[in-house]
Amino acid sequence: MADEGGTERGRAPARVLLHGGPDGWHCVVVDGAGAGTRWSTGGRADPEPPWWRRRLAETAEGLREAVAERLTDTTFRTLGVEAVITWFAVDEPVEWEGLVTLREADPARFPGRVAPFVITLEPGRGALLPDASLLFSTQAADAWATLAAVADRCGTRPPKASLLCGWADHRSVRVGRGALALSTDRGEDGVERLAEICGTRSPGWSGNPEMRFRLDGVDLLDEPADDVVALLRELGHGVVRRGRAVRLADSGLTLYGPDRPGEPERPSEAERFTAVSLQLPAALATLRIPPRTHV
Repeated sequence: MADEGGTERGRAPARVLLHGGPDGWHCVVVDGAGAGTRWSTGGRADPEPPWWRRRLAETAEGLREAVAERLTDTTFRTLGVEAVITWFAVDEPVEWEGLVTLREADPARFPGRVAPFVITLEPGRGALLPDASLLFSTQAADAWATLAAVADRCGTRPPKASLLCGWADHRSVRVGRGALALSTDRGEDGVERLAEICGTRSPGWSGNPEMRFRLDGVDLLDEPADDVVALLRELGHGVVRRGRAVRLADSGLTLYGPDRPGEPERPSEAERFTAVSLQLPAALATLRIPPRTHV
């Protein structure tokens, strides 16, 4: 969102107004003195179709989440505390007002205070979670049960299903400020199994708990992208760069840099990868389901 003004530094936020109109979405953060900081999405001038209420609701939900993260990060940097927004619908789904409550800083903001949620990737097999495993031999029902257990452990909403072309099913949960997503595919034997493990994390603070993806001891989303690539090469992985993506073909692993239109395709020196996906390597995928025999 584009910042169109600023409140006086050091003042605590008190209210948040989110409004969607023909010229896009706007957010105003008001402090105790009545001064406001206005953010704008810079949307197109033409209004969205009035019948597209589900899309509007999804957009508003995403913007409320983005506003909440940006506001609490700014408040923490300025005042050392968190800003929690309680939202109320004024004209659902296009107009919302939120009351801001200040709370003590999240302990996860301080290194070593909260253990990260570590997902260890094992090419050709799947991934190991703190209390479970996600193997490519896992059937769909068990994969969804594991994902639901992750949501319970992290105190987030149940897995969310969405349509993703090319897969039989796709569901995701929040882990801190990141997302863990699983996709399934149906084999030649008709059984639906886990086919892809994907994790995404935006730049900045990773939330509580912090989600980390590791391969051979390398934190894939926490170190600068160039350092990750160099370490993987030292460990003997064949690394191929394609734009902002880095692929380890023999492992079935792909790393993705942030998508920023208009900027050079190659990540900057200090830039970190924001997503990772793991599938069965092509050589093993053809062997997972034995071919049918005909008598």
